Amino acid sequence: MTKKERATFVINTLKELYPTVSVPLDHKDAYTLLIAVLLSAQCTDVRVNQITPLLFARADNPYDMVKMSVEEIQDIIRPCGLSPMKSKGIYGLSQILIEKYNGEVPQSFEALEALPAVGHKTASVVMSQAFGVPAFPVDTHIHRLMYRWGLSNGKNVVQTEKDAKAIFPRELWNDLHLQIIWYGREYSPARGWNLEKDIITRTIGSKKVLAELAGK
Repeated sequence: MTKKERATFVINTLKELYPTVSVPLDHKDAYTLLIAVLLSAQCTDVRVNQITPLLFARADNPYDMVKMSVEEIQDIIRPCGLSPMKSKGIYGLSQILIEKYNGEVPQSFEALEALPAVGHKTASVVMSQAFGVPAFPVDTHIHRLMYRWGLSNGKNVVQTEKDAKAIFPRELWNDLHLQIIWYGREYSPARGWNLEKDIITRTIGSKKVLAELAGK
């Protein structure tokens, strides 16, 4: 199979498995999504979805968030890890949204990435999932599967994103990155991986990955 044929197989298989896709992080608008994605750094989505209702009960908009102290925010989000950095980021970006954007989340990569504690991946998630702008945020699942499928060299997430955007049609990016995340969780996890269940890797996986697995 050529790389293009492998990509087509991925697209068609994921479309069958996940005809509709949901966003893993619970949210109600662009602001709550932004906060949830920020909290998800080095933390599971399950844990984030347990913590955000507690935080959003106190503050689900920037105006209420800045009424809390950084310490109060940190106490609530502590189970998500990296709480000192994340709490300062949440407070700081909420201040900027009020001062510069009338409390609204800006709709550009540049403006989002200029906010405290907001990196390229977080900005990409918000742009794609809140505003419908084509983006391909790369998380650990996508990084792992693009390598397993021989569609990227696995060197770093920057390269993986570049490769994904080159091989997959732009109009599919927003659904596809979510479909790959769900597939990675259900069929191709980092641990407890069962190749028999993983139809995509079994069919189009790179020879190197399949050889490594066979040698275990």
